[in-house]
Amino acid sequence: METILSGRTALVTGSTSGIGLGIAKLLAEAGAKVMLNGFGKPEEIARARQEVGAAMGAAEAPYSGADLSKPEQVRQMIQETQAALGSLDILVNNAGIQFVAPIEEFPDDKFDAIMAINFASNFHAIKAALPGMKARNWGRIINIASAHGLIASPFKVAYVSAKHAVVGMTKTVAVETAQTAITCNAICPGFVRTPLAEAQVKTLAKEHNVSEEAALKDLLLVHQPSKRWIEVEEVAQMALYLCGPNSGGVTGAALSIDGGWYAS
Repeated sequence: METILSGRTALVTGSTSGIGLGIAKLLAEAGAKVMLNGFGKPEEIARARQEVGAAMGAAEAPYSGADLSKPEQVRQMIQETQAALGSLDILVNNAGIQFVAPIEEFPDDKFDAIMAINFASNFHAIKAALPGMKARNWGRIINIASAHGLIASPFKVAYVSAKHAVVGMTKTVAVETAQTAITCNAICPGFVRTPLAEAQVKTLAKEHNVSEEAALKDLLLVHQPSKRWIEVEEVAQMALYLCGPNSGGVTGAALSIDGGWYAS
């Protein structure tokens, strides 16, 4: 792969698995030095560090175990990244959690946790990272929002609210940095093939006594016209483009990658 990000540094939150890991690996393959962050079993974190490290030409990638529900740990993560990599040029806010329940039954602590990790952590990370980006007059901020940052579904009041807020914040940061070489964009995926999402299909199939194929197309992807998964690689390629040398005119965008969901 052409090393279009050679000399750049990146932090990808929630990058020990799924979408975040896919983005981290692709940025590393494109030449960036990448800091990982996320929870998981020790062996899973070690594997992610080795995979991304190999793409960087190192034994392992640096890693921060910051709890993104705690603002002081988010700020410390930014400082650790700058110390480990020398700067922070690319910030990918990807970490997120989910909980599903009718609003009148939605636990207060679950709502607060989702808002803290899915939305507020983005704010704290951007606030801490921007001064360095402005000093170097270059930066790329990518917020992984969701199709639910543009449209709603029932029983997801916290997730939908947080992702809508992420899209709004993305636009605000883009306007504030519009006369610099810093961009801020949101990627809004539909249902992406990850181990957690595939497990959800198995659960739906059992609950409704249908095949996994039927559960995928008729239950999980009922609003996604393509009736297929979005692949991690597709989301990662969009992120790579937004970090690349020819994307400077794209800022403040909420970019759908959802198999036609938002269009339908």
